[in-house]
Amino acid sequence: MKNFVFISPHFPDSYWKFCLALRNKGFNVLGVGDGPFFEISEECKNTLTEYYCCPFMDHFENEVKAIEYFCNKYGKIDFIESNNEYWLLKDAKLRTIFNVTSGVNDVDVVPFRSKIRQKELFNAANIKCAKYTTDLTKEGLVKFASEVGYPLFTKPDDGVGAQGTMKINCEEDIDIFLSSIDKNRRYIVEQFIDGSIVSFDGIANSKSEVVFSTQNIFLINNDEIVLNNLDDMYYCDPYLDPKFLELGKAVVKAVGLKKRFFHIEFFELKKDYPGIGNKGDRIPLEVNARPAGGYTPDIINFANSCSCYDIYADVMMYDENKEQDYPEKFYCASCSRRNNSSYLHSKEEVIAKYYSNICMAGEFPKVLRDDMGDSYFVAKFKTKEEMMEFDTFVRSKK
Repeated sequence: MKNFVFISPHFPDSYWKFCLALRNKGFNVLGVGDGPFFEISEECKNTLTEYYCCPFMDHFENEVKAIEYFCNKYGKIDFIESNNEYWLLKDAKLRTIFNVTSGVNDVDVVPFRSKIRQKELFNAANIKCAKYTTDLTKEGLVKFASEVGYPLFTKPDDGVGAQGTMKINCEEDIDIFLSSIDKNRRYIVEQFIDGSIVSFDGIANSKSEVVFSTQNIFLINNDEIVLNNLDDMYYCDPYLDPKFLELGKAVVKAVGLKKRFFHIEFFELKKDYPGIGNKGDRIPLEVNARPAGGYTPDIINFANSCSCYDIYADVMMYDENKEQDYPEKFYCASCSRRNNSSYLHSKEEVIAKYYSNICMAGEFPKVLRDDMGDSYFVAKFKTKEEMMEFDTFVRSKK
């Protein structure tokens, strides 16, 4: 029996479903997390052969001790994975230390976190993307602005979400940016792109071949949600345009994603950008080598009539997708609310009206609320029009 160490199986709180799928495919699933055993859910406990509580996981030596314990008790470790952005680098380092070759090591993981390296790989593969610079001198940024025009957009090279980002509208903003950056971090400064966010989501096998894919459409950019404390709506659209499918596959190949869940963000251009693309074209923004946040894997399942958890486990065990492809598809939306806003319709009214469509409803974990909202409704529909009416009903304010 193969041993799969799943890092942080209790967070996000739906990730026990990955562990269940792995166990059902024949893996011995071993959990390492910072939550006390009595605090993790019964569903999570029941998917694991054993759970090692590591209350100070930010001290890497404690994670090493956890893996050593499992090695001594269960033998060779075949997989180490978290599917969580926060642990990607440490996952890779653990694989290197324990000679686990099923995933990337601490050298090959760099493109999964470095936006600069991703840009280099896009350019090497002739995939059009926004122009950028890493020259953080006043002269360099002024020159770059003269070439691409204001505004510019800055973010940490290894940042997550909207943290540490800034929009530069003029030369004075360059001074503000340079005086505020963390000198110990790398930053990338990009040409600002007027576009909406669309993601290419799925799972790749060991040859960087996409064995399952779908797309998510985001109505509001994440930085706006965080900065303005907005509620949110995004949805899974299972009907991929063949051109976008091929572009997504090319990005997966270029970055070298292997045996991984991926969430690749693209801009859908709202106007023409000479040398980059025309209005309506899609260009890659950044690659995330893990599932999208929150309950997106479940939303993907509702839209595609599938289990991406089982597909993931298939790829880990067999390097292919063995799941049946069901023809019935849906538009599945996640609509969120803020606790400090007053909405036209109560939660009870939403549930009463859309009882047959709602798949999930509840409150997001506190750590996700800045990015995603406080509470949510997930519902699926046969038509996009019905879905948009649902969003209006949920998010209309008094």
